[in-house]
Amino acid sequence: MKTIKDIDLSGKRVFFRVDFNVPLDEHQNITDDSRIRAVLPTLEYALDHNSKLIIASHLGRPKGTPVPEFSLSPVAKRLGRFLGKEVIMAKDCIGSEIKALVNQMKIGDVVLLENLRFHSGEQKNDDIFAQALAELCDVYINDAFAVSHRVNASVVAITKFAPVSGAGFLLQKELNYFKKAMADPQRPVVAVVGGAKVSSKIGALENMLHHVDKIIIGGAMANTFLKTFGYDLGKSTIENDLVETAESILRKAAETGIKFYLPVDAVVASHFDARAEIKIVPIQEIPGEWMVMDIGPATSRLYAEVLYDAKTIVWNGPMGVFEMDAFSRGTFAMANSVADSYALSIVGGGDTDVAIHKSGETDRITYISTGGGAFLALLEGRTLPAVAALTK
Repeated sequence: MKTIKDIDLSGKRVFFRVDFNVPLDEHQNITDDSRIRAVLPTLEYALDHNSKLIIASHLGRPKGTPVPEFSLSPVAKRLGRFLGKEVIMAKDCIGSEIKALVNQMKIGDVVLLENLRFHSGEQKNDDIFAQALAELCDVYINDAFAVSHRVNASVVAITKFAPVSGAGFLLQKELNYFKKAMADPQRPVVAVVGGAKVSSKIGALENMLHHVDKIIIGGAMANTFLKTFGYDLGKSTIENDLVETAESILRKAAETGIKFYLPVDAVVASHFDARAEIKIVPIQEIPGEWMVMDIGPATSRLYAEVLYDAKTIVWNGPMGVFEMDAFSRGTFAMANSVADSYALSIVGGGDTDVAIHKSGETDRITYISTGGGAFLALLEGRTLPAVAALTK
């Protein structure tokens, strides 16, 4: 796989596929620009090497048609502020008008194309759409790790038509950190897996049984594992059709000597509401009409002990319904424990990323991935389609 440093950029039109899918408030103001900041080293490198920058991204889910509230215009303003120069906002991402705009570019110019998903060809990995994008450039650079697990035109099909293709610094960084964590890690390796559903993490859990030394489970998915022991979990979310699968994962872990940790107590609520009555109870004493909303304090202390001697930590998924303040303690305690460890710590997943920022521990985590689905795909042991396309 070529990287941006292997390619001559001087005087070239360089097409950057990035992930500027940033959150916006009701006034179209960007509320978190970390994804924009993450690709600045790649863009600045290109500017330093006398190229013309054509930048492309998606935003939201416009479903193949132009939707004004999903325009990338707010991103153009923020990016211009970071780069210290004007970013020209294109009206579209393909077509004769866009070709003319690109052909007029001078060295150092920056054009941000309009939302790729305004065209249905993007998510269909359409060759005609990909070819139209590729015709805009001399060099194609993928720096959008967060969408590299998708088979989309701007990350897969485009590599068939671009004169030369390579990876940007962010994509390289994501893959290198993951390699450090899973392919050649310092041990012991501890995987922390949370979130709502076992179903979305089965592949990751089964693959991690071949790579890690300990697995910590939190979030609603822990309920499905606890159910295998016959506990009454009240009205808690349980994937009953996956109890046997959870039991199989526990059995495989035991057979391979991997230590598997489940909650010993929980914060429970009378109903799913931030204002609901709450209790902290042992797992064996969950009231019949109540539901688990977070791991309890004893579990947080146990998990902190588990992490104490870790050399590598990989974390995906929160420990509870951290969006509600009353049920955020377990996730924040985990963030503190990971930050306090002496391990190489890699955190991935949109919700986990948000939780880390809310906990104030961002600066003490080794690396926070920009991708949720892509991070999970790597945990499952899959090759990312966009990376495979660059390798070809």
